[in-house]
This record gives sequence, C-alpha cells and structure tokens, in this order.
Amino acid sequence: MPAPPPAQDDELVFVDEAPALSSGAPGAVAGPSSGAWRVMIVDDDADVHSTTTFALGSLELHGRRLEFLHASSAAEARALLESESDIAVILLDVVMEEADAGLHLVRHIRETLGLHDTRIILRTGQPGYAPEMDAIRGYDINDYRTKSELTRTKLYTSVATAIRAYEQIRALETSRRGLADVVRANAELMALRSIAGMAEGILREAARLIGQPAPGLMCSCLGGPEAAGWEVLAASGDKAALAPTGVLAAAEEGAAAAIRDSLALQRHMFGERHLTLYFGGKAHCDFTAWIELERPLDPVRRGLLELFASNIAVGLDNVALLTDLQRAAFYDPLTGLPNRTRLVELIDAGLSAGDVRRDEVLCLVDLDHFAEINDALGHQFGDALLVAVARRLRARVHPRLQLARIGSDIFCILGDAAQVDPEGIHALFAAPFSIEGQDVQVSSTLGLVRLLEHEGSGADAMKDADIALKRAKTRQRGGHFYFSRGMGVEIRERVRLMHALRSGFARSELFLAYQPQVELGAHRPFGAEALLRWRTEDGRLVPPDRFIPIAEYSGLIIEIGEWVLRQACAELMRLRAAGYLDFTMSVNVSQVQFRHPGFLDMLRSALADTGVPPERIELEITESMAMEEPDLLIERLAAIKRTGVSIAIDDFGTGFSSLSYLQRLQVDRLKIDRTFVTEITGSARGSSIAEMVIELGRNLGLSIIAEGVEDERQAQILQALGCPLAQGFLFSRPLAPEALLEWLGQDALNRAA
Repeated sequence: MPAPPPAQDDELVFVDEAPALSSGAPGAVAGPSSGAWRVMIVDDDADVHSTTTFALGSLELHGRRLEFLHASSAAEARALLESESDIAVILLDVVMEEADAGLHLVRHIRETLGLHDTRIILRTGQPGYAPEMDAIRGYDINDYRTKSELTRTKLYTSVATAIRAYEQIRALETSRRGLADVVRANAELMALRSIAGMAEGILREAARLIGQPAPGLMCSCLGGPEAAGWEVLAASGDKAALAPTGVLAAAEEGAAAAIRDSLALQRHMFGERHLTLYFGGKAHCDFTAWIELERPLDPVRRGLLELFASNIAVGLDNVALLTDLQRAAFYDPLTGLPNRTRLVELIDAGLSAGDVRRDEVLCLVDLDHFAEINDALGHQFGDALLVAVARRLRARVHPRLQLARIGSDIFCILGDAAQVDPEGIHALFAAPFSIEGQDVQVSSTLGLVRLLEHEGSGADAMKDADIALKRAKTRQRGGHFYFSRGMGVEIRERVRLMHALRSGFARSELFLAYQPQVELGAHRPFGAEALLRWRTEDGRLVPPDRFIPIAEYSGLIIEIGEWVLRQACAELMRLRAAGYLDFTMSVNVSQVQFRHPGFLDMLRSALADTGVPPERIELEITESMAMEEPDLLIERLAAIKRTGVSIAIDDFGTGFSSLSYLQRLQVDRLKIDRTFVTEITGSARGSSIAEMVIELGRNLGLSIIAEGVEDERQAQILQALGCPLAQGFLFSRPLAPEALLEWLGQDALNRAA
C-alpha cells in the first residue's frame, strides 16, 4: 500500500491498516456511523467502487473517518437517496444506464430532492463527451474530472476539498437557521409575562437550538453560590426528580455543583455531558439553566446558545422585575398574603363570572387592641405578631379559603359560609401567640358580609364588610356582626346626602332662620338664635338633625360653620343699622368646628371683616363638648373670651356635667334643654331639674335661658322659678331676616301701645 500524501493544509490523516469500512460491492450500503463523513459512490463499474473505497478508506478529516454508500445505477442512487441523509459527497459517473444518466441524477438531486448542501464530483471515462464548463454551470456540479486524471492524490484532494466545503455550507446553514430560531425564540419568550412561563420556554428553546432532547432544570438563585438551595422554576424530561420539593439543595453534586460553579464564576459552563447557562441580571436574583447533553456541542451550536442566553437574560430580568412589582402591588410584603387590591380582584372575578351558587362570606378579622400592643412593645414586636397570626391562619383555616391582609391589623377570610364560621375563627385566637419568648393573648372582632346578599363590586363588598366590622366594634369587642341590606341602604343614603349637601351649599341652598329670645319679665326681645336650614332645589326642607351630622362627618361643617358665623354677624349689623343696638346674636358651634386649629383665626377674621361688636355675639357649645377633654376646652374658651364674645352651654342638664369643671369654664350662660321645659308642667321631676339649673346658674353668677317654651303656663313657671330669659314657639317660630325685622317692629308697637 503506497504511502499517503502528507496532510499539510488539507488536514488529511491516514491511519495505517485501517479496518475496512465497506465490502466495496456495488449496491452495498454501510450502516450510518456516528460522526463519520458519508460518501456515496454511484458508478456502473464494480472496479471503480472497490478502488475508490480502497484509496479513501484510511482518510480522516477533522478527526472523522469516511463512511461509504454504493449505487450501481442512477435509479438505484435515486432509491438510496430517498432513505439516506447527511451525505457529504457524491462521486458520480456520467454515463450509466444512459449516456447522460449522471447529469439527470444531478438535476434530480438538486431540484427534486432539494439537496443543495451535498457536494457532487462528476466523473467520466469519456473526456470529450460533455463540455466541462457547460456541465458545471448548468447542473450545479462542484467538480468535474475524468477518471484517467483522478490519481490517488487528486482523489484525496478532491474529496477532502468537497467535504470541507460541505462542512462549511452546513455550518453556515446551521448558523442561519439557528439565528432565525434565536430571533423567533426571543420574540416568543419576550411576550411572556411570568417567570415560570419563561423558565419552561428557555428549556424548550435551548433543546431546540442544540438539536438534542436536553432534559434540564431552570433555577432562581437568590443569594448566589453561598445560598443553601435554589428554587426550581421549571424542569424538563426526567430531571424533575432532582428537586421533588421544588428546591435544589446547593450541597448536592451533579446539577447543583455545576450551578454552584456557574454562579461563582458568573458565566456559562460547557462540559462533555452537560452545560450550565448563567443569566445574570439587575433584579434581586440570578437565574441558571442546567441542561444534560447526549453529545458535546459543536462550536456553531454553542455560539448560538450563548447568543440566545445573552439576549434572553435581559427579558428574564425585566420579567423578574415586573414580577416583583406585581407582588408589591398585589401582596402584603410582611406576611406574603394577598393585599386589599388583590382580594378585590378575586371578589370581582367571582362576581363577574356569576359564581354565586355557593353561599360565600367575606369576613374581616380585626385584632383587638393591636395599636396598644404596637405602642407598648414596639413596631418590630407588632410585625412579628402579625406574621404569627398570618402563619396560624394559613395552618388552621380550610385550604379552600382565601386569606388576605388588607390593613394594619385587619386580615380577611373569603370562602364558603360553612367554612367561614365566626365561632371557629374566634377559637383560632384562644391560644396565645409566642412572640420573642413572650406569650401574647389577642382576641379578634369580625365583620362579615354574605356575597349572595351583596349587590355591587368587590370594592363595595369590602366597604360593606368594613361597615359591619365598625358596628361589631361599637357593640362589643371580641364579637362579630353581619352586614345587612338595610345597613347598605342607610350608608348609601348618607353618601348621597353628603354629595347633595356639598352641591346644595355651592348653589346657596342653605340659609339662616332666626328664633327670637325674650326677657320673661318685660316680654322684651333681647336677641335671637341663628338656626341653619336647607331647602333643596325642589323646595323640600331637609331636617337639621339629618344633614348637620353628615356635614360634621364629611368635614364640610368647617366651611359651612364659617359661612353661618359671617351671615349671622352681617344680619346683626343690619339690625343695628335698623336701631336695635342692644340686640344679641347667638350662633351654634359644632364640635368639629370648635376643635379645628383654625377656628380662632376664623372667628377673629369674621368679627373684624363684619365690624360687629364682639360683646353682641354669643357662641353656643353643647354640654357634651364642654365635658370632653375639659382641660383643653378651658384653654380654648379662655382664648375665645379674649376676643370679647360670650359663651353659652346648650342643652344643659343632658350631659351629666361635672360641677367642678363647670366652675373652671369661662362661660356666661346656661341653656335649659327643651326636654326639661316640656316636663315642667307634667311632673315634679321636670320642675325640680329646671329649678336646680336655675339655682346653679344663680350661684355661679351665670345667666339662664330656657329653650322650647311653647305655652304660657311653661313661661309662668319658669319666671316664678327665677329664669329670666326664654325662647320658643310661644314667642315666635324661627324667622327669615325680613320677617325678624317685621316681628321686632310689631313688638315695639305692641309695647308702645
């Protein structure tokens, strides 16, 4: 056997005494050998098959040997090409069954079978039969040789060159297809909005890019290589068994060791039997994919995989950030439970789906006296208590129930009414909670709403449950209360009234009526009380006891109260201009208005702007206001008195006054409540209370006025008891400004007559 030519730049390597690769018989097919270059010999001469096989049998190119397939005719080659693949080179005879059978086979290979990568070396024993250039140009032939010029060396060179061209074309095609796959995979994965979905997609697309089954794991690596374990986000093939609990322990070998090394070096790792992709990002954690290989990756597929990983890392980081934002928006960071926003979404989803077949209950669980615990033991202790409560609820409530934390110390339980049992929930708090080595006993108050009876959205259901919770807390701590439709109607009516009041005030629907106050002895007017009234656009009067509490609750009373004071002062100035110089105007002040930090400035401004004499203005506060935080009230009253106005305590006798505080208050007048005036003619008790108030005022040097005087008998008794002043229907109903002037004029005429 002659010595083969040196490898030089061909990278040809000849193996001495290489084993036979084929029998060399025409028509024989060698079984595919992994990693071998496949060469098909098509010739009707059996000697050509044997000599070609003998000449090339020891050839190796890039560490891969040759594998031969044989066909003795164009028809036989067609049949063989239908079933075989990955043929690098075809050594093709031109003349076989017909003079141009080889050329027709070339056209069939290129156009019918679409094999454009396979290199074709055309061989002919009749040099002048076909023009070489025309054959190569017209039939996509890669080399054209006569059999006589194909020496062994030239045959080596021709086949090696053809194989190298085939390898390069295949690499280019693999790269082209791989790049298209990378672009497609990136686009598809970027459209996903969940970490779990992207993790599954990354394993799937990686397997497609490397052309292997590639079972693997995708992990979230919070804490990096020093962490005790990593969360398994997705698993493919049989690798799910590596983390049956969803966590891959970092101390394990195999996949865990490879991930640990990749995290430590912060780069991809490629081995013979596995690879690890590192997805470093700006989010709070890194991600890694560990993939098992059937065979090592060639440089092209490895490059494609690195390109894919570098591109998808940005998308993975963005989705991780989006996931964190969604968790922050919909979950409580302290307990990990859904928050109010997420719970409303869940309720809305159930309501919109018409899922009202089950009797579901929404239950708010308020921890009793949590604020005191928080203040006494600190916020860190309070947070630990909240976490402990959440842990107990998770462990003990029915797994089908939805839990949430919707406020500082308010949890929520949503689910079937049979499982949301108030007594059972209260029982969850029977045992103390162990916090930082201390046992803390906590009770709960519950507000519940049945969704079958609910009308509205999830946010409305939450409001209804909150109303029920407030009602439960006012009745008894540690109890529970169910929301009813009647409560909902009442609340919605109050809200409607609040909006109507705000609009009505803006449209000047509110006005003042003035009820005269008289001296009982002389039957002479000495002043009037300014009373707030509301007449709607349709002419309907809304009772003060309905809209004034709404104004106080909404805070609108601050603005309305200032308007009332200024209107009353302006009316007093008109009366003074009419000649009633010793007339006094009494104005009611609400508790909300009185406690407002800007009240004193507002009072001074109203007095200055209207020019009214301060000594002719009297402010009325209720007895309950006077007795609440009396020390603060004493200071506020002293400041008010310095403006020059006088103070009266309204409804005196109904608030169980503390006489010791009454002595310290700088007030000018006590007003006997109409309840005692009504009873003055009906019972001895009513008369005695009125007499007691009159005597108290006399002893303290305070003026006394009785309200609600409706008949002459009441007026006579009050006068006999020593009460100097009164107001009521006996003298006049509340009057409009013009009617008040007319009433005062008529009274003056009567007294003159």
